[in-house]
Amino acid sequence: MKNAIEKTNTSTLTFLKPLFLFIFIAIGFHSVAQLSEANYKIYSVKLGKEVTLSEIGNDFANYDVLFFGEEHNDSVTHYLESKMFEILYQKNPNLALSMEMFDRDVQLVMNEYLNGDIREKNFKKDARVWSNYRDYRPMVEFAKSNKLDVICANAPSRYTNLAGRKGQKALMTLGKESKKQFAPLPYDTATGKYYEKLMDLSGHSAALAATDTGAKKAAPAFSMGNFNLVMGQSLWDATMAYSISQYMKHNKGKKVMQVNGRFHSDEGFAAVTQLKKYMPKLKPLIISTGSDDAYPNIDWSLHKSLGDYIIITDPSVPRTYKD
Repeated sequence: MKNAIEKTNTSTLTFLKPLFLFIFIAIGFHSVAQLSEANYKIYSVKLGKEVTLSEIGNDFANYDVLFFGEEHNDSVTHYLESKMFEILYQKNPNLALSMEMFDRDVQLVMNEYLNGDIREKNFKKDARVWSNYRDYRPMVEFAKSNKLDVICANAPSRYTNLAGRKGQKALMTLGKESKKQFAPLPYDTATGKYYEKLMDLSGHSAALAATDTGAKKAAPAFSMGNFNLVMGQSLWDATMAYSISQYMKHNKGKKVMQVNGRFHSDEGFAAVTQLKKYMPKLKPLIISTGSDDAYPNIDWSLHKSLGDYIIITDPSVPRTYKD
């Protein structure tokens, strides 16, 4: 009797799974469809007033790389990133997408997928997509449909972890093929105000960090173990910047939209600073996005130091996943 009941329950669950999946997808599509200008506000620091995505697109004609800094689970931001990418393409098709969400060692897999050589399920597995890949999929699919390049910009975490644990000397002992997957050595490490931000993030003062490089530090958005945060984060930033610079040097006239966590581009620090070292004449444009509980009554003076354009999203809109 027990086996019969178990079989019945299993059959019922098997039947219901597609239904639950359909409901979940339908709710997701419904939520995205309901997003509108009521769910975000955009502020131009240069103009000192609220503007539209289209106006950012017009302004980008004067720049080379657009850094779109996000909070990784902000559903409104993901909607806006996709819209921004489409707007930029409409205004200038000579465009490429660069993403923190993919590592350099999966560039071949990305290219195979964009060319239509492999199926999406194989792409997702072999490209090691993030668990919330559905948030980034619209941009990748838009690039695929319009034959645009997607730059897998990040350093694989095994190397940022190694750098954090043992420093650049450990990276130098790696083979030639391994070294292709991250920025050339030696890479610059964080200094000044960005260094101070990292120390605040790690819970260590700059003075302590200078004398206690072996101290345990908390990792940023994604845990990579206990390591020297400055060393690991700097490789992360340098590699994204290097990936963009190499692409642009080999593809003259191309513009790039780079998508990354806001910490990598806010205030013109991190990847933005690193990119200027590789390409001093390049002109970056920075968008910083995030939520504010005061929405829609925003005090822009609290945010205007973060970028050229500040986007504040509606905190009442459900996140794509919990922190």
